[in-house]
Amino acid sequence: MTPNATYRLQLQPAFPFSAAAQAVPYLAELGVSHLHLSPVLEAVPGSTHGYDVVDPTRVREELGGEAGLRALARAARAHGLGLVLDIVPNHMAAVPGHNRALWEVLREGPLSPYAPWFDIDWEAGGGKVLLPVLAGRIGDELGAMRVEGDVLHYGEQRFPLRESTAKLPLPELLDAQWYRLGWWRLARTELNYRRFFTISELIGVRVEDPEVFDATHSKILELVRDGVVEGLRIDHPDGLADPEAYLRRLDKATGGAACWTVVEKILTGDERLPAGWPVAGTTGYDALRQIDGLFTDPTGAVELVGQYREFAAPAGDRGGYWQATVRRAAYKVVTHELAAETAALTRLAACVCAADPALRDHAPWALRSALRELLVRVPVYRPYRVGGEDVLTAPAAAAAKAAFAVAEEAAAVDVVRDLALGRLGEGPDHDAFRTRFAQTSSALRAKSVEDTAFYRYVPLISANEVGGDPGSPAVSPERFHAYCERLARDWPATGTVLTTHDTKRSADVRARIAVLSECPGEWADFLGRITEEAGRLEGGQAPDPHLAWVAWQTAVGFGFPYDERLRTALLKAAREAGLHTAWTEQDVVYEQAVTDFVGAGPAGPPLYSVALFARKLDPYVRANALGAALLQLTMPGVPDLYQGTEREYVALVDPDNRRPFREGPPDEKTAVTKAALRLRGERPEVFGESGTYAPLSASGPAAGHCVAFCRTGEAVTAVTRLSLRLAEAGGWGDTELTLPEGRWDDLLAPEREFAGGAVPLAELFAERPVALLSRRAVREGSAGSV
Repeated sequence: MTPNATYRLQLQPAFPFSAAAQAVPYLAELGVSHLHLSPVLEAVPGSTHGYDVVDPTRVREELGGEAGLRALARAARAHGLGLVLDIVPNHMAAVPGHNRALWEVLREGPLSPYAPWFDIDWEAGGGKVLLPVLAGRIGDELGAMRVEGDVLHYGEQRFPLRESTAKLPLPELLDAQWYRLGWWRLARTELNYRRFFTISELIGVRVEDPEVFDATHSKILELVRDGVVEGLRIDHPDGLADPEAYLRRLDKATGGAACWTVVEKILTGDERLPAGWPVAGTTGYDALRQIDGLFTDPTGAVELVGQYREFAAPAGDRGGYWQATVRRAAYKVVTHELAAETAALTRLAACVCAADPALRDHAPWALRSALRELLVRVPVYRPYRVGGEDVLTAPAAAAAKAAFAVAEEAAAVDVVRDLALGRLGEGPDHDAFRTRFAQTSSALRAKSVEDTAFYRYVPLISANEVGGDPGSPAVSPERFHAYCERLARDWPATGTVLTTHDTKRSADVRARIAVLSECPGEWADFLGRITEEAGRLEGGQAPDPHLAWVAWQTAVGFGFPYDERLRTALLKAAREAGLHTAWTEQDVVYEQAVTDFVGAGPAGPPLYSVALFARKLDPYVRANALGAALLQLTMPGVPDLYQGTEREYVALVDPDNRRPFREGPPDEKTAVTKAALRLRGERPEVFGESGTYAPLSASGPAAGHCVAFCRTGEAVTAVTRLSLRLAEAGGWGDTELTLPEGRWDDLLAPEREFAGGAVPLAELFAERPVALLSRRAVREGSAGSV
């Protein structure tokens, strides 16, 4: 069943199933068709997100258990709503004290019946699995360990003991286990299990094994079969060994079209979702990029880049130029944070070469260099079994070879590329290399682009969002229409989003910051004034201009900054950027300077100046926020509303955007949301999989400021873009939008109606910068036609 619209709720102990059930009447009245729930399976106690699953066979007790979930489903069904679940097939929490399957593997070793569940390279660890959990080197931590029965305790952590080892002296006891406790810093170079990105607390699961798939999906499939769940969101499919094979197995197990399924696939640039995947589409970050781009002025964005380079003076490859910044970040991540993954790939490549006389004599260092040079040149998240040549291209290989001083040694690049593309035959090591190369590529892209370059290259931070392109943030109306036409044709039931639990800034914060691309001169003047004003206060001078630029843009996006929320987000931004401090190499002096600056600057007395500047932007922010919301709600696809976004929702990166759901007072955005959802509910054929999409063209001097389209000949959406530039140019003038023939009711102003043909945009947008029109049905026997 394809949803009409979904509403994402972040479940957590502070907002369990019972609380979600209480919200059902409100959400049904809002007009969505399905609740979209964050992960519901048993997770680490206290988890506020649920992605750290410890038992995939049980529904989380802290949320109310299976009885609570089924009660929520009944309450939803009573109000005409269904449930969509977010599931996490790629990994589980590497917390043996709570993860029973991992506990058994650590106790019994590679012969445990649970050993196939986890992606562990036992050989690389000398028959042991490294657990990087110690605060310091093991010799310094022995005093913090104690044995009680058959359990080893270290602080609050617990580890099982191998049979008959509990009474050994501690050093011998540690050596006798199937695991090796190690300093947490060893994970970077010595980890021998696959993890989620660079998070060692999450261990990869081998769902490519049919038995593991069955065991880890039994509860989810039971909920689907019982009708409790009608849709699934698949988290991080690019971490899987073979995403298409997994999705085919899942599709068969869920009954195909009976269960609406979307994947959290991040598409880069013009990349397309593989046509062979049996899913409805993506979760919608590609739609976010297209919508946001419409409200970014390309000329002003270029001006901001120049101002940013002058103000912050970043090095070219450390924030000054987008592509150079991405490349340097990729080198940093692949050589530092993913050193263990690169070492594993090097071992596999060396094994393949050693077994084939035709491939011998490639030195390990050459294979390692070839790996790094190819990985940093993968332009998307990962290659797949089909179409890999379009990702690992011949030009990329040629560029990778340029890093070698000796041409003959550069031949290692061809070996690595051919292995990654499956051209060198079959075998366990061949298959393992091809799989792990793709998985590592995905982790590299996420960590180097999303989690590093996005925080280094910051001329317009509203563009630095998952799936976005900060180097080219603007999207023309023509490009947007082409995208929507393709969705209507190829993926009509795909997901669309504007805000999620993973967005770095909510849509309304981005809408405000995006206005700066329309007034770069005013922004430059404000930045100069506010820097001088804050600089006169103790602690009010930022520790570096890069942080100052990010902080003041963020403060403008907030409108009226909040001290703790702003400080948390900016500290995270500084650590992710890794220019002056980092998560694993924190500079306490620098971080204290950040804290002092936030308190004295953006969240101190200058916040009133920030609020005054932000208030001047309000009319143009209104156009951006309402326009983006209406586009998402009426374009092809299934809109997913993040909790609270039916009204103005101001949030920064997690944990700020993962606070428990609460109802709030309605506003103008709520009215637009309800009107669009009501129309979708009343006319599902207009917006559903059989619906059509037709761009509508405006004519006149301000035509480029209007984006409009008609859905299935029955509904028209029209929004204003770049409204500040429009006002500077004198407004709409005699610009007109040609409506299809018929009579059209204005759903946002029921007293208004329009006839088909040319309509002055000054009249259409007289009351608000957006319009939603519905064709009036002709009574049977009346004259005329529609």
